Amino acid sequence: MSLLEQFRMDGRVAVVTGSSKGIGLGIARGLADAGCDLVITARKADEVAAAAADVRARGVRAVEVVGDVTTIVPDLIAAAMDGLGRLDVWVSNAGGSDHDGNFATLEMPEWHWDAQIELNLRTHFLAARYATEVMGSGGSLVGIASTAALGPSPRYAAYGAAKAGMIQLAKTLAVDLAPKGIRSNIVSPGIVPTESLTRVGGVSDDMLPAMTRQVPLGRLGTPDDIAAAVLYLVSPAGSWVTGQNIVVSGGRG
Repeated sequence: MSLLEQFRMDGRVAVVTGSSKGIGLGIARGLADAGCDLVITARKADEVAAAAADVRARGVRAVEVVGDVTTIVPDLIAAAMDGLGRLDVWVSNAGGSDHDGNFATLEMPEWHWDAQIELNLRTHFLAARYATEVMGSGGSLVGIASTAALGPSPRYAAYGAAKAGMIQLAKTLAVDLAPKGIRSNIVSPGIVPTESLTRVGGVSDDMLPAMTRQVPLGRLGTPDDIAAAVLYLVSPAGSWVTGQNIVVSGGRG
């Protein structure tokens, strides 16, 4: 098999959470282009249907599951097994915040802290706990963290702490799952303009040029940039990589 062929995912099945738009849809498209069948999931039925149609047009199968990822992890695993016959890859992409805005750390309400930990960290633990029961050797877990996990995150302390916890959990899982031949890694995106960045981060279009100037490579990220890293990690090309956090940020820490 050539090196290029090792990036193929034909016959594999992946769950990508939050895959109806943004980075999640980019990851789903990338895996589909490599031949992977997909479980597409998010909370809005029309967006899930549109994303599933998108990946089917790329020549693969797709199962649709509508719901809140904090409560449907078992349903997603069942959808993969019942609808597509197996589960090889889990990508925990759904994250961020349901709250439109952010809080100074010492003014943060407890409910916000709890919600961030549940969405961004606890759900990945549940996925690891239960998805790996049905995965065989060669299976792969990927968590989508953030560069916010790598240093101080004023006004985003809960988010940064949850994503930092995801990185630590993934490293521990890499050791725990190695005897089963299942790998565990993280991708930490830098600045990728998405709806979440606008809604939660309060970033407007006129702020983007200044943010771009902070990136050594001179541009902001795209969903395809993140999808490329995920594809490497979950494909046979990345079969000797586990316990790693791949930072995809254009050189911005």
